[in-house]
Amino acid sequence: MNILAIDTATPALIVGVVCDGATRSETVLNDSRAHNELLVPATLRMLNDAHLTFSDLDAIVVGVGPGPFTGLRVGMATAAAFGDARHIPVYGVPTHDAIAHNLGDPDNLLVATDARRKEVYWSSYHGGQRVAGPEVCQPARLGEPTPESDYRLDRVDVMSVPAKLAPMLPAVLQETTVVSGVPLPADLVAVADFTGKPEPLQPLYLRRPDAKEPTKKAPSPAIVRKES
Repeated sequence: MNILAIDTATPALIVGVVCDGATRSETVLNDSRAHNELLVPATLRMLNDAHLTFSDLDAIVVGVGPGPFTGLRVGMATAAAFGDARHIPVYGVPTHDAIAHNLGDPDNLLVATDARRKEVYWSSYHGGQRVAGPEVCQPARLGEPTPESDYRLDRVDVMSVPAKLAPMLPAVLQETTVVSGVPLPADLVAVADFTGKPEPLQPLYLRRPDAKEPTKKAPSPAIVRKES
């Protein structure tokens, strides 16, 4: 089974081809901030490196976040377009689940990714299973109960968090082992469920997009309207 895997939920652009469980090609463009310009060229390059074309693909897997609106929209819309053009299924998977798989699923794992606005998206895992999240909050409030959940982080053995946000974490997490998890193509494929028809792609935005429709302003009194 030849699978194209894409993730644009983090500042990194991740694209690769996985064939029968083995990675044939992959690229990780860190801090790209240009997913829209780089995704299609990166995809074509990865297919070429794997000695495949779009016609050889059997399925596509794409990370559905959580992540910022623009990045997720680029990755998911592109994956959907590829799938529609080739008439092949597109499977959405939570990006945090792929990161957890990348880290080997330690007993008590916290995955946090940059949500911008000085916030983080987070998910908690125990024994390889997600037990809380994904949610969004300020780094200093990680582990506190929220209006959506009364879950508390009683114990965290390993934590994946962006380096620039680590100093902002609460004191209870400052001594936790910090690692850098990445949703590599093989991890995205590993957490996908291929046993049935894929569900419609649902992005995990967790909050409203940064862009807002401008409010209408009253006409200036200096403008003279003609009488009809």
